[in-house]
Amino acid sequence: AQRLAPPLLGGGAMATPVAAWLAEAASAHPALAEKVSALGELHDKKLWHELTLEVEAFVASPEAKAAKGMLLGMYNRFLSDFQDRINPLKLAQVAVAVSGEHATRPEAVGFLDGVTAKLAEHKEPTEESALYVRMHVALLRLHEGEAGACKQLVEEGSASLDKLASPDPAVSASVHFAAAQLAKSKQDFAAFYRSALLYLAYTQAESLPPATQLELATDLSLAALLGENVYNFGELLAHPLLQSLVGTSFEWLKRVLEVFHAGDLHAYDELCMAYADQLNAQPALVANERKLREKITILALMEIIFQLPSEDRVISLEQIAERTKLPLDGVEFLLMKTLSVHLIEGIIDQVAGTVRVSWVQPRVLLVPQIQELRSRLDGWTEKVATAVASFESESSPEIMAAA
Repeated sequence: AQRLAPPLLGGGAMATPVAAWLAEAASAHPALAEKVSALGELHDKKLWHELTLEVEAFVASPEAKAAKGMLLGMYNRFLSDFQDRINPLKLAQVAVAVSGEHATRPEAVGFLDGVTAKLAEHKEPTEESALYVRMHVALLRLHEGEAGACKQLVEEGSASLDKLASPDPAVSASVHFAAAQLAKSKQDFAAFYRSALLYLAYTQAESLPPATQLELATDLSLAALLGENVYNFGELLAHPLLQSLVGTSFEWLKRVLEVFHAGDLHAYDELCMAYADQLNAQPALVANERKLREKITILALMEIIFQLPSEDRVISLEQIAERTKLPLDGVEFLLMKTLSVHLIEGIIDQVAGTVRVSWVQPRVLLVPQIQELRSRLDGWTEKVATAVASFESESSPEIMAAA
């Protein structure tokens, strides 16, 4: 039988796998022909950096995402030809984006495991690129119900991240995001709060889709309220992400956080009445109603202490009882709780009915609290100026006599 020759391109050249994919992709998807042509041109010129940027743009384009099988075809038949010539972390990021085209999560995991093996053979192998891929695998396994496998990958990933001298922000973000999602699946509110804030430290909130911003802001707000030993709300309130709650059905959460941060029990009671339906729609808040009351009462105590000058932080138990709406024995329990979680240090004088606070845990301040601190500094400056003037007036006659 006559043997058929391989297909020819225009000009009589034998088709390479890369050229074949370029021709097929442009023919099957005319709307992408221009983008495919740009990929081919940069490949022919061997402009690897520029080609990497073009590949990233191609993978992110809605047209390529909408074309079934396009991204996987691009990776397997085009990118694989020069994968050793591009930045391994960029390769990992493209692979993670492409993995979403697989029909099932196990298929995506198998694909990414293969990518990890290829990264190990890269001429510039880095722990960063493999770590980035493994964290996406951890998320896929978590979504498949394999929490144990996810936990192991996250723990190993966190240990690997700690060993890196100056990891890329995208790699740090991937580790903290995976840790946050694992904590969320276990309803470990405090761990989720810490990991999610670390994730945001390496991610521009504005770069996230609006729906993702709203979901993350909502989850973080609930975690701050419900998290064990989470008493500092300033960092979250100051973050731009929380603005995504404004104008939505969850805007009330931002107001609740502000009231907690201020330790305003009266405002909290008013909010509970004004937003009763929204609060009751959150089972976790309903189930932890007593803990929420305890937390805001502790924060009310912290606010009382914060408003006093550091050199005079002796407070009567009766004053605390009045501000926190507690009986005197309840005030003693409140102080013991606050001391036990190391929010303050001090001594309770039951005979005198006072508490002397020697240290308060530092916290992130918002604008009103900074203004209060400024007024205190102004007062301190005036005291120093008065003391200096008094010292100079008392010392002048002695100095003149000595002269």
